[in-house]
Amino acid sequence: MNRRTRLLLAVVCGVAVASVYAGQPVLAPMGRDLGVPVDSLGWLVAAGQLGYLAGLVLLVPLGDVLDRRRLIAGHLALVAAGTAVTAAAPVAWAAFAGLAAAGVFAVVVQSAVAYTASISPSAERGRNLGVVTSGVVIGILGARLVAGVLADLWGWRSVYLALAVLAAVLAVLSLVLLPADVRPDAARYGQVLRSFGGLFTQPVFLGRGLIAFFLFASFGTLWSGMALPLAGAPWHLGEAQIGLFGVAGLAGALGAARSGRWGDAGHTRRVTGVALALLIASWAAIGQLPWSLPLLVLGVILLDFAVQAVHVSNQHTLTAAYPDRPSTTVGAYMVFYSLGSALGAAATTALFDATGWTGPTALGATLALCALATWAVGTRTAARAHSAPVCAR
Repeated sequence: MNRRTRLLLAVVCGVAVASVYAGQPVLAPMGRDLGVPVDSLGWLVAAGQLGYLAGLVLLVPLGDVLDRRRLIAGHLALVAAGTAVTAAAPVAWAAFAGLAAAGVFAVVVQSAVAYTASISPSAERGRNLGVVTSGVVIGILGARLVAGVLADLWGWRSVYLALAVLAAVLAVLSLVLLPADVRPDAARYGQVLRSFGGLFTQPVFLGRGLIAFFLFASFGTLWSGMALPLAGAPWHLGEAQIGLFGVAGLAGALGAARSGRWGDAGHTRRVTGVALALLIASWAAIGQLPWSLPLLVLGVILLDFAVQAVHVSNQHTLTAAYPDRPSTTVGAYMVFYSLGSALGAAATTALFDATGWTGPTALGATLALCALATWAVGTRTAARAHSAPVCAR
């Protein structure tokens, strides 16, 4: 994998995932325009996440059957269609439909990650995954910054129009520039789907999947709810100002870019534990949002560093454990991601409406603690298995 391929795949990931998350900093004006009540605004994000879940189950396993280059190009074209529908939506149901459609085909991210894992030498897999998945984090967080600026200038619809254009251009570039990924011994689709379900019985997979569920539920709790208190008293920030918090998130996430190399060196378990402890600590600072913006910035940096480090470590561990079916493995793992993100997005706006920022803070910290507890149980189980006498195994 050369630098050009890594860069293109990182950009593909960034634009695709932005189609799911770009609405977060503009939930308030989007809801006002479409007539969505405040306690239901989280569903504008959750719609994309639930569509993403459907795509993970039905579309990502195709990467172990078909040429991933053509899948990447085709899915990007359909992301462009979904975001275009959202941009033109005259009523709420049309926006929900466009967001769900864009979410279904935004699973091109997982096809890109699986493509990266499959063509990378084992000694460089973590490094390449770190670069490509950094595009995911840049897309999630950078979308907030860009969306805030575009919304201030031309309204929230301009955000989705820009994404539609970018996705269409990348569809063409992927088809032209990425090498073909033809596998003469590829499995049949039915076999791949059965393999997809079978992963959920594997202890290593379940452990990393549950960590991802709690991790991204905590992540979604912050980023889907933070715009609401920042837009209200005492801060009264505009969409562009709220979007600037994405810069802090980017700094934290890019600071974790070396986590893939730590994985190549055999430290994935240790990296996961340290990062999850930082995730819990981040919520102590994030909880100060009503009183201190500098502490909020610190919490955002810590949270996004932790999320990126754990996410790369999870994918490195799983693609190494199941090297013969990277698309299916990554797709099944991301089911946990999608469910967690949707939970965080839907719960945080409802909690904020009922309790203010205290409710989302308590939820985010509790979810982070659950992720750390899951890691600790898995670590203890692995240690016992490793220390057991050979005759007992």
